[in-house]
Amino acid sequence: MIRGLDTLRADFNVLQDRQQNLASNIANVNTSGYQQKELFQSAMDDVSVHNYENGPLNNQYNQLTGGITWQNEISGSRVDTSQGSLEKTGLSTDYAINGNAYFAVQNNSGQTIYTKNGNFTTNADNQLTTQDGYLVLNQNGEAIDADTTNPQFLVVSFNDDNSAVNLGDTYYSTTGGVTQVTNPDVMQGYLTSSNVSMTDAITQMMETTREFQSSQQVLSATNTTLDKAVNTLGKA
Repeated sequence: MIRGLDTLRADFNVLQDRQQNLASNIANVNTSGYQQKELFQSAMDDVSVHNYENGPLNNQYNQLTGGITWQNEISGSRVDTSQGSLEKTGLSTDYAINGNAYFAVQNNSGQTIYTKNGNFTTNADNQLTTQDGYLVLNQNGEAIDADTTNPQFLVVSFNDDNSAVNLGDTYYSTTGGVTQVTNPDVMQGYLTSSNVSMTDAITQMMETTREFQSSQQVLSATNTTLDKAVNTLGKA
């Protein structure tokens, strides 16, 4: 019974992580350039099965065949890099990339990071920046004058989409390297919408809720059994 409580604790932790991730994705359904995060769930390593029924006094360790898994866990995550739809805004400082690629921007620490969110603005020097004030870079790695006609953005693709790392908001880095895209299809007056599907997210939320309910029922049954074992059998 105690093992059952430990298994349920791990299950509740997994479900909580899944629910928090879904809530984050849903909250960003209208955030331009947002890419949803997916979690991977797997069973933990097997533990050996044994008893102490060896020997003349049945008190020696006896390794049984095979093992058993008691718990599941969140084993990893990935950024879904699939393309969101393009939405027309008509604003001259809005840009969208038609394809699986990213704008290169320079954050306040001088680091080059990447985003699909082309909802740009201008700073005091009339340079294109993100809404957070990060400089948007051209193909020479320099700031872009906002008055430039048909600016030559530094656009890159990730060599390995599975290596994308979410830095927060709509900024990403990658551990797999990038490749500069030649002649990228950049559309002025458009934005790339979030790739979160509300239908899929709500379906997954309902599934997680049902799993919570099932685990709560098991917890209630386990608690009842423990109560009987302690308060009823213990008095016999």
